[in-house]
Amino acid sequence: MVKARNLRSGKMAAMGGVLLLLAGCGGGGALPQMTAPCPRVAILADAADLTRFRAGGGRDLTAMELNASVAGFQARCDYAPGGAGLDVTLTPAFTAERGPAATGRAAEIPYMVAVAEGENRILARQAYAMRVEFPANVSRIQSRGEEVTVRIPGSPQAAARKQVWLGFVLSPEELALNRARGPR
Repeated sequence: MVKARNLRSGKMAAMGGVLLLLAGCGGGGALPQMTAPCPRVAILADAADLTRFRAGGGRDLTAMELNASVAGFQARCDYAPGGAGLDVTLTPAFTAERGPAATGRAAEIPYMVAVAEGENRILARQAYAMRVEFPANVSRIQSRGEEVTVRIPGSPQAAARKQVWLGFVLSPEELALNRARGPR
């Protein structure tokens, strides 16, 4: 008797679960939202830092105008309308430090988002600028860049095999400094 009661309650629980699943399938026949695949999104190591110095001031701390780092990002992927590939939406985060040689309380920080295939083949690149304002008596701030959406054309599976890189737009001298000191 005990076994029959346990089986019956198990069947009732299973039937209840099926009814809940069927109830979830209602709602006008719309298909459930599928999660889009996402390409690898990364911060480009050589372009993760930006250090600007006063012109002609050398490379020591007293000549530094600005020091900034890519602190991270938020990313999400969606299917592009009409099967046009993937839409990757990024919101970058930055830290910025006002150096002793800075003459104003604001700075323009140029950054870029690139789509790559393989290690060195850039398919698309777009530059952006973020303006940061340093309040009085504050030399270090954290800030979020604008939300950026990049469309990667092709099938979603092919688009997901690409890479999306985030980093600063650097002068040759700034890039050489980053490479000489290595990742921080």
